[in-house]
Amino acid sequence: MTEPCAQFGGFLATELLDVSNDPAVLDADGWWAAVLPYDGEPIFARFGNVTAGQAPTGRWVGPEHDAWSTSMSRQTYIEAVAATREYIAAGEVYQANICRVMSAALADPNMQDITGLAALLTRGNPSPYGGLLQLPAGCHPNVPEGGVHIATASPELFLRRDGAMIESGPIKGTGRTPADLAPKDSAENVMIVDLVRNDLSVVCTTGSVSVPKLLTLEEHPGLVHLVSYVRGELREGTTWPDLLDASFPPGSVTGAPKSSALRIIDELEPASRGPYCGAMGWVNADERTAELAVTIRTFWIADGAVHFGTGAGITWGSDPVREWEETELKRAKLLTVAGGIWDGDQA
Repeated sequence: MTEPCAQFGGFLATELLDVSNDPAVLDADGWWAAVLPYDGEPIFARFGNVTAGQAPTGRWVGPEHDAWSTSMSRQTYIEAVAATREYIAAGEVYQANICRVMSAALADPNMQDITGLAALLTRGNPSPYGGLLQLPAGCHPNVPEGGVHIATASPELFLRRDGAMIESGPIKGTGRTPADLAPKDSAENVMIVDLVRNDLSVVCTTGSVSVPKLLTLEEHPGLVHLVSYVRGELREGTTWPDLLDASFPPGSVTGAPKSSALRIIDELEPASRGPYCGAMGWVNADERTAELAVTIRTFWIADGAVHFGTGAGITWGSDPVREWEETELKRAKLLTVAGGIWDGDQA
């Protein structure tokens, strides 16, 4: 049986000790891999051995490019963008992130090991918050049926913690080159920064929340993003459940106001997002440090298929066709990478 493991930031975690759905465990002790799906129960896996290194990689034979189906057709997505703009015109929301989920059947599950896909992502689409979590079915009573198999090439920081310091790095604004970015992208980014400031203010000391970087241009494989950073100091006694209650799901993949955006997303998106648009990373409870990424550019295996999400932030200034094209841009390179072959450790 494939062994449980997690890999983040150059560190490999093995020797699974415990699995829980309760975020309170992150305030106890040990090193935990964390997955917080947008939809569904969170998974926290404590590992006993954490060292520098890479996970042993199994075989991956990716789907053909035309094997992927989408939860929203081009026309359906364009209509959803138009409906979102109507909600904006009515004053119910300022911005909402509308997403679709793509799926491809696994021809042979024995040739689809998530560690092999993660290796392809590392080679073909390196990212600052890439990682994987593999919990095979049956490895622990709290692991869901079918196991947990997730690989991310996320470029976006959800939460970084160092003691009482907490930081978030929302992304809003995507293009092939800086020339593709429009005034709408900057406005959208500033809206989400304000939302994240509000989220963190719930659990941070008064006056400690700041924006050390606003509208920074970051380059990633085939894309450029506008990124801002929001930082604060947690109030004494703040727990991980407190922090997650205040900040999850991430503002950059929901919208503003968040409560209205969540309702609109639930109405307009026909498929569950699953792990997509949630968070994934590690928490060291002993040292009170952590790094969680927003699970965009993320693949997961479930129900005999591999899944991938793509979306765009919708404002009054959005052009529905351009927003569809942004979702296409975000998926193009990643699906090409995932369609490759990884023959294991010798590849």
